[in-house]
Amino acid sequence: MPRTPPLHAASIELRQIETNGIRANVAIAGSGPAVVLLHGFPHTWRLWSEIIGPLSAQYRVIAPDLRGFGATSRASDGYDVGTLATDIAGILDALGEPTAAVVAIDAGTPVAVLLALRHPDRVRRLVVMEALLGTLPGAEDFLVAGPPWWFGFHAVPGLAETVLLGHEARYIEWFLTTGTRGRGVRVDIHDAFIDAYTGDDALRCAFSYYRALPTSANQIDHAVATDRLTTPTLAIGAHPVGDALERQLRPIAEDLTGHVIPDCGHIIPLDRPQELLSLMLPFLAAERPA
Repeated sequence: MPRTPPLHAASIELRQIETNGIRANVAIAGSGPAVVLLHGFPHTWRLWSEIIGPLSAQYRVIAPDLRGFGATSRASDGYDVGTLATDIAGILDALGEPTAAVVAIDAGTPVAVLLALRHPDRVRRLVVMEALLGTLPGAEDFLVAGPPWWFGFHAVPGLAETVLLGHEARYIEWFLTTGTRGRGVRVDIHDAFIDAYTGDDALRCAFSYYRALPTSANQIDHAVATDRLTTPTLAIGAHPVGDALERQLRPIAEDLTGHVIPDCGHIIPLDRPQELLSLMLPFLAAERPA
């Protein structure tokens, strides 16, 4: 059965923001303390379609298409988490936001964590989901059979985009179906995601994230070697990552809460948006004075 639109619609403004050598497409809604939403693969800012409305009632929601994704510049390089974190800091600067809570999933999670490690004064609260942080210890059980199969496929330069060209819809649909445990996503979001990942250049940008993973892992290792994560952090898991992210964060975080949502697929904001909001909203509100 097709998913229905969210009950809490938001008035969303799309802006093009110059940052760190790219032009970022950024969805903005609401007013109040800033909350940045970072998507992963194979998503765009529309991953947060069910979340933006409720959040925008109390916060200024800032949801960019990450470098190379959606309507943001398809850059030739810069897909390591260090460069991506600088992209996000630049978006905050351009919008006049000295601080923000940051919510991230999948490929956006290492970006959010590195931003908080490098700029703890800028990240008030951190919500991270369904991702691994480089090679930090704690994910051994999840990786007992090796990384997910597509990591290796995507990592070989030029291979995946050549094989998949002309078959993008079937490939992306597999991730959307698997990531919601067969429940699927709304038709409009489904179509937007497939459109965003169609074509050789769109695929190249998406797979560049995987090709930069060794560099990104080194950047995270260097950051945690000298700094602890002082930002209050909520780590949320589902299927398949579970509590692996929480276990990676536990030794480096000073204020960490973990939760696993039962019967929930990887794409938490679209599969179980109400459960996600029930965790996020109290956590974000805890920073606000009564």
